[in-house]
Amino acid sequence: MIGQVLRGRWRTLVVLALLGALVGAGSSLILSPGYRTTSNVLLQGPREADELLTQAEVATSSVVLDRAAAVLGRGSGADLRDQVSTTVAQGNVITIAATDDSAEHAQQVADQVAQEFVKYSTQVLASTGDAAVKVAQERRETLRQQVAQTNQRITELTAKVSDGTTSVETVQLRTELAALRSSIEQAMSTLNATDTTSGGLGSMVVMGAAQRPTSAAAPTLPQLALGGAALFFVFGLLGHLFAARTDRRLRDEQEIGAALGGPVLATVDIADEADPEAERSLRAKLLGDDKPWNIRRIDVTPDEIDGDVHYRRLVSRLPQRRLLVLVADGDHAARTAATRIAELAGRRYTVVTVAPARPVVEDQSAEGVLVVLGLGTRTAWELVGVAEACADAGLAVAGAALIRPVRPTRPPKPVKQAGKDREALAGTP
Repeated sequence: MIGQVLRGRWRTLVVLALLGALVGAGSSLILSPGYRTTSNVLLQGPREADELLTQAEVATSSVVLDRAAAVLGRGSGADLRDQVSTTVAQGNVITIAATDDSAEHAQQVADQVAQEFVKYSTQVLASTGDAAVKVAQERRETLRQQVAQTNQRITELTAKVSDGTTSVETVQLRTELAALRSSIEQAMSTLNATDTTSGGLGSMVVMGAAQRPTSAAAPTLPQLALGGAALFFVFGLLGHLFAARTDRRLRDEQEIGAALGGPVLATVDIADEADPEAERSLRAKLLGDDKPWNIRRIDVTPDEIDGDVHYRRLVSRLPQRRLLVLVADGDHAARTAATRIAELAGRRYTVVTVAPARPVVEDQSAEGVLVVLGLGTRTAWELVGVAEACADAGLAVAGAALIRPVRPTRPPKPVKQAGKDREALAGTP
C-alpha cells in the first residue's frame, strides 16, 4: 500500500516535503542557536552543591552581564541574557556557554563573562569575607586558649594521681586522662588543618580561553530544513494510509450486492481516464490528486484493455425487457460504461443519473434497474439509498455492473507502426 501511495501521490508528497523544508528553514531563525562555545571556571577548595548552584546563578546575574556587555560594547546585560547560560560540572567547575551568530563574537562573550564573573565574585568575597574571617580567627584563638587550659588541667590531675600509690581507681583515672589528652591533640590538628585550607576557599580560576567554534551548533538550518521535509513527507504518507484505512466505500462484490439488494452481474476493467467535461483546478493539474491513488496497475497497454466483450456478455445475461441503467452523478467511469451498455442493448435501456446523497428515481416505463457504478466509489449507506429510491419508484434492482478503472503500465503502441503491421499482414499470402 505504501508503494501505491508513493506512485499515485508522489507529486503531493514532494510538495509536502518542500513545504516542510521551507517551514524548517524558517524555524531556524528561532531554533538555530548559531555558534556555541564554552569557558570553564574552577572554584578551588571544598564546595557544597548549593554553593555551586548559587555561583552558577551569579555568573548570569545582571551585574556580571552588564559589565561584560560594557567591555564588549554590546549594549546592556539584557542583550546577552539569551546568549549566555551556565551549568555545574563535576570537580567544582562552572561551565559558561555563549552563543552568537559569529564564532568570534561567541568566543569573546564566553571569555569576557567568565572574567567578569571571577572579578565580581572575588570582590564580593573580599568585601563581605573580611569581617567573617576576623570573627572566625577570634573564635579559633579562643578555642586554642581553651584547649591549652584543658591540657594544663589534665597535667595537674595527672600529677596528683602520680603520687606513687596504685589502685584500681588511679589506673582508670590515668587511662581516661591519657585518652582525653589524645582527643584534644587530634582536635588541635584538625583546627590547624582548617586554618590552612580556609585561606583558599574564595579563590576562582578561569581554566583557559574559550575555543573558537569552527561550525554552527545543532540544530543548523540544513538540519532543520531536512528534518522538516522528512516530517511533512512522513505525515503526508501516514495521512494517506489513515484515509485508506478509514475509507468506508465498498470494494467487495458481495457487500455491494447486499447493499443494493441485487446480484453483481459483472466486474469490468477499463483504462482510467480523466473526465473531459470536469473542470480541473490548477492544484489538480499540477499535483494530479483529483484521482484515486489506489487504482490497480496492470502490465498491459491501453489498447489491450477491451471492455466491449464484457459489456456484450453482460447484456446477453440481462432479461430481455426495458431497464433503467442507473449511474451516480460524478462517476465518470460508470457513466461511460453505462452509455456503452445502452448502445449495445439498443433502445431497451435508458441511462439515468441520480445524486448519490439524495437519490430520486422518477417513474419510468421500465421493468427493472441495472446499477452501474465504479468500484470503491460509494459507501454502503449510499447504495442502500439508491436501492430504496428504486423501490419507491416501484422498480426492482436486476443487478449491478462494477467498473474497475486500471492503469496500464505499458505505453500505447504508435499508430504508424500498427498501420505498417496491418499492411504487412494484408500482404502475406
